[in-house]
Amino acid sequence: MARAFVFPGQGSQDVGMGRELAETFSFAREVFDEVDEALGQKLSQIMWEGPKETLTLTENAQPALMAVSIAAMRVLEREKGVKLTDVAKYVAGHSLGEYSALAAAGTFSLADTARLLKLRGQAMQAAVPVGQGAMVALLGVGLDVAEKVAAEAAQGDVCQVANDNEPTQVVLSGSKTAIDRVAEIGKAHGVRRAVLLPVSAPFHCALMQPAADAMAEALANVAMNAPVVPVVANVRAEAVSDPNEIRRLLVEQVTGTVRWRECVGYLAANGVSHVFEIGSGKVLAGLAKRIDKSLEADSVGTPADIDAVVSKLS
Repeated sequence: MARAFVFPGQGSQDVGMGRELAETFSFAREVFDEVDEALGQKLSQIMWEGPKETLTLTENAQPALMAVSIAAMRVLEREKGVKLTDVAKYVAGHSLGEYSALAAAGTFSLADTARLLKLRGQAMQAAVPVGQGAMVALLGVGLDVAEKVAAEAAQGDVCQVANDNEPTQVVLSGSKTAIDRVAEIGKAHGVRRAVLLPVSAPFHCALMQPAADAMAEALANVAMNAPVVPVVANVRAEAVSDPNEIRRLLVEQVTGTVRWRECVGYLAANGVSHVFEIGSGKVLAGLAKRIDKSLEADSVGTPADIDAVVSKLS
């Protein structure tokens, strides 16, 4: 009856996220203050007041989502006495959420995590000129079909699987010219719907190599500890604990596939029966139940959520 803590990625941001935590718990407020100070900007003001377009900029959304996750973790640990090593067998996070997971598990300091994610967002945005890349979600098909669609759509351009989210939802990323071909090609392969994603860059594909290089340099110069519980890495879909391996996999993650369906499958196969999504939104809790119907899942992002799950974690 093991548990895992998972941490959301981009797309889970919303204006107002984390505000109630900060107003209710001083431990949460300290997290937002520390992130603001580390970045030298009032990120918390953007989070709570918007505008949404500014929050959604990847350089803001990435550290902001991490801040909400770690604020919720601080409250669980310091206000409610829930110790990560006592209650969770694994941590994992979707894309940027992997950094949140590592911060929760003590691999990175909060300030370093905020700065790494700010840089990651800036580097990803700068890697491809606006309008030259795109991402599309394929609904109703799995990884095998998505890989065939990507291969057919590429035609000399970049088109690859960015996120294998669940058995009937796979996201492709690449050159806009290739992604524009996906909808028509997908029909012949049984794709129920191809939904263009409102993103500013084509994440998790080969076009992100300049961002991977920037992260390799940044990660080489940051202090890292072994996580207090193993992290299930996006690109490996297996648990890792060695800081050098974690560093390498985080670099690989920038251009590699987020193998979320397999990550959750790994958790279930290794005894996890209950997944707790820590932070903004309920995306990962929903995915967990669709990946493995035997899993229980809770979202923990507000004071009411925290009160509701403490008894389940005690």
